[in-house]
Amino acid sequence: MSSAIEVAGLTKRYDDRTVVDAIDFSVGHGECFGILGPNGAGKTTTLEMIEGLRRPDGGSVSVLGSSPWPRDTTLLRRIGVQLQASAFIEHLSAIQQLHTVTDLYGVPTARAVEVLAQVGLADAADRDVDALSGGQRQRLSIACALVHHPEVLFLDEPSAGLDPVSRHNLWDVVRSVRSDDTTVVITTHHMDEAEQLCDRVAIMDRGEILAIDTPAELVRQLDAPTRLMLPPDAMSIDDARHIDGVESVEHDAGALTLVTRRAADSIQALAAVGSLDGLQVRSGTLEDVFITLTGRHLGDQAEETA
Repeated sequence: MSSAIEVAGLTKRYDDRTVVDAIDFSVGHGECFGILGPNGAGKTTTLEMIEGLRRPDGGSVSVLGSSPWPRDTTLLRRIGVQLQASAFIEHLSAIQQLHTVTDLYGVPTARAVEVLAQVGLADAADRDVDALSGGQRQRLSIACALVHHPEVLFLDEPSAGLDPVSRHNLWDVVRSVRSDDTTVVITTHHMDEAEQLCDRVAIMDRGEILAIDTPAELVRQLDAPTRLMLPPDAMSIDDARHIDGVESVEHDAGALTLVTRRAADSIQALAAVGSLDGLQVRSGTLEDVFITLTGRHLGDQAEETA
């Protein structure tokens, strides 16, 4: 796969603090690439340097074969950017907001209707932007970034602050963008978002890239045990310890959890004693990968000085 983005030795410092520390990665054409890490890990600063919004202190960036800094107006027409906090023109409807953007890019106004439908806002076209919900505003922000058919789309924490339903609606929007073979780069601190949307993920913490691979491969390399969760009264703790393949047993008011690296054998043994009712299977996740690499949870706050 040829590269749409090449990052080499990218570095950013503020005073005596290095917030992005000589990172390297590439993104293939048509790929959805995620930068996963806690708040303050350096994700937004990295994205802003790639987008040409912030000047790097070291290293190089190539986007579609061009350097984004100094600002390249030709490149700007080939990329779409959705920022963490988007500001809209007051007292305009959603369709009027998009007509303003189509005028700026010189694309037909009919494109505004198309992109509103693409992000699922056709029914809200005439609604004032100030009356839109948080999820609708996020989708309108992505619509503004898609108006000019960008080859690369940047999404910075697109689901931050959204409720679960709005988050899943937003994921559907990203999937629809992928169907157009658009390259997508997304930052997130939600492991489920990265697992659902991204072909590959870079795990970032304290300005460094700690690992890059597909979500499935990152988890596989971890060799994390599988947790088989049963209702707390499904069996005694002693009986659970004697289930084939079980390494340890965890018990609390919510569940009886059997930890195993031979999930198939353990599930077969549970079936033999009629204890499959209510079974939930939890294998390793990107959260487990992050904890192994850093000793901290994704929800913990990292430090980044702007």
